[in-house]
Amino acid sequence: MLQTLEFLSIQIVLLFVVTSVHTYIGLHIIRRGLIFSDLVLDQLAALGVIIGVGFGIQGGTAISYGISFLAVLGGSFLLAYVKPADKQIPHEAIIGILYALALVASVMVADKITGGAAYVTQTLSGTMLWVNWNLVIVTVIAYILLSILHWFYRHKIIGITENPRKMKNENFWDLLFFITQGIITVLIVPIAGVLLAYGFLMIPAATSLLFTRNWRSGLLLGWGIGFAASMIGLFSSYFFRLPYGPTLVLALGFFFGLGLAIKMIHPVSNQG
Repeated sequence: MLQTLEFLSIQIVLLFVVTSVHTYIGLHIIRRGLIFSDLVLDQLAALGVIIGVGFGIQGGTAISYGISFLAVLGGSFLLAYVKPADKQIPHEAIIGILYALALVASVMVADKITGGAAYVTQTLSGTMLWVNWNLVIVTVIAYILLSILHWFYRHKIIGITENPRKMKNENFWDLLFFITQGIITVLIVPIAGVLLAYGFLMIPAATSLLFTRNWRSGLLLGWGIGFAASMIGLFSSYFFRLPYGPTLVLALGFFFGLGLAIKMIHPVSNQG
């Protein structure tokens, strides 16, 4: 009984924090139309883990996180500064190419490691079932610090989303945004895996944007939706013995589908 309570408590605290920060970052990503930028950083973080394993470094250690951060830092520079001058080539096309390259590199590196396929699978599905309080505390502290940074520079970061052409040093603020996105990616991918991490970022934010464009309302709505869906997924997985990550993704997807249905039945404006 005590083990069950501890397990559920760890998951609830982690999911409460993760859904808050990821929803806010997701609102930026969707409103800017950079839908696959997170997948690039997620996959680069996973590539860092796999490279570390290739050198005998166990995933989840400080060195492993460091290698992932270096990979993500390189990706952040590319996302911020590699922007095609030809308007016929959208920024999203560059992002898609970077994701494909990161994924291929992960597969090729894993192919040279004994049991490499298992590591690729682990980076996709994560290990959220096995997190402990130490890891949760580190994640919570890091997310709080990143939230403070975003609050302090909120006018600049929101400015590059809403009016990028009016921003001075646009590339610098882009870089800062992608680095902070990369840090949460480095923290969450080894735990949740690439697919669930992407679900946390995109689905609650997309659901809230069906109903409001206001930043505060969108964050609160998306956070509430993400946390409620995560709780349904968590308890469904535990009591019905369903796979953890996929169950959470399906729960998030159910709320998005519900939001679409409500929007179709009551097509109210989402400008407020």
